[in-house]
Amino acid sequence: MKAAFYTLGCKLNYSETATISQEFLNKGFDIIPFEQPADVYVINTCTVTQNAEKDCRQTVRRALRQNPDALIVVTGCYAQLRAEEIGQIEGVDFVLGSNEKFRIFDYIKDFEKNELSCIHVSDSDDLENFYSASSSEADTRTRAFFKVQDGCDYKCSFCTIPKARGKSRSMNPSDAVSKFHSLIREGYKEVILTGVNVGDYGLNYDQDLYKLLKSLLQTPGDYRLRISSIEPNLLNDNLIALAADDERVCNHFHIPLQSGSDKILKLMRRRYNSSDYKRVIEKLNARIADVGIGVDIIVGFPGEDENDFENTYNFVNALDVSYFHVFTYSERPGTSALELGNVVDVGLRRKRNNMLRILSAKKRAAFYRGMKGKTLQTLFEENESNGRMTGWSSNYTRIRADHNPEMINNLIQVQISETDGEFCYAETSQIKNNFKLVVGQL
Repeated sequence: MKAAFYTLGCKLNYSETATISQEFLNKGFDIIPFEQPADVYVINTCTVTQNAEKDCRQTVRRALRQNPDALIVVTGCYAQLRAEEIGQIEGVDFVLGSNEKFRIFDYIKDFEKNELSCIHVSDSDDLENFYSASSSEADTRTRAFFKVQDGCDYKCSFCTIPKARGKSRSMNPSDAVSKFHSLIREGYKEVILTGVNVGDYGLNYDQDLYKLLKSLLQTPGDYRLRISSIEPNLLNDNLIALAADDERVCNHFHIPLQSGSDKILKLMRRRYNSSDYKRVIEKLNARIADVGIGVDIIVGFPGEDENDFENTYNFVNALDVSYFHVFTYSERPGTSALELGNVVDVGLRRKRNNMLRILSAKKRAAFYRGMKGKTLQTLFEENESNGRMTGWSSNYTRIRADHNPEMINNLIQVQISETDGEFCYAETSQIKNNFKLVVGQL
């Protein structure tokens, strides 16, 4: 039988989909692209934005167009929170919650379509088990996403994730080290630690993220570690010092801000104010050379007036950061933000989003211009366009160079010659010399 998978949402979802697909492989299924006719379609959903839920419905229809008789399984955060709604979508056979998605074969005994959807969803308070997951962005062994944490104990007023994924919990430290060893043995040169709130790692083991990183870095080999995203209140001095002192820890941090207005941060129930956030950014720039810093921002939150947005715009404009991820606030059922009133017009939300996206492009272009003439450690991937290969530097600069398959999946020091604001370009001859040097050292 053939199975196909589709993932909506974050990198954490992608890593979990990869783990689920491995179970199907173990059961003898062939894994095929989602665009092809399959016997089973598994859709792993997100619930962060309203569009993600709309996308779920559209994806179900796409699957049924490929094969009207296929078994349709919907799982993930949307399934956990809105199971009955999904069960009403025509053609959906199984709805599995956050715990159940890792035990699909416990619930599906045959693969015949049902007249009615079967729903298996644990209560959010029962989401206590930790299920490990890892995935790659491509078939080649370059970058692996490694889930070490799940759930969240924070109570941000706009967020449904704690209800969808339960309380914060972590992978057993010894299991994490063992799995990390396996990823390095498999040939991955970069491992990205993922989770809902990675900085909260280890609470149920009297551990923390710093201790985990120190343990992982005992692993011999040629590799580097990247933290996917970390809350500003959890990015402590120990983590900053480790990134500064060990080149295997990427000099790149993605740090959610959400708003530059202290009034809005308070309404969001964030655990810091703008001054706290600014201090973290200043510490990073003072301690780590050429550090890349990404920022999450939400626009149009209830009560965000022109002054609040102007404060946000001016605040992030003055920050020494590399880029933004900008999200337009969308109302999520069950969140306390719905009770705040002072709803921001949808058109105004989109306008503010666009303004910050333009500012982000300017920030990224300026950061890339600052890399010209500098030497950056780069991991090239197996992708080719017009004779070019691309890769990521340690500080999350996107780099292009003439394609050379011998350099794929090698950490190479390259000198940046040009930039167009979207990519930095490396000197090909200089890359070859460094590649020969690296191979000689190995």
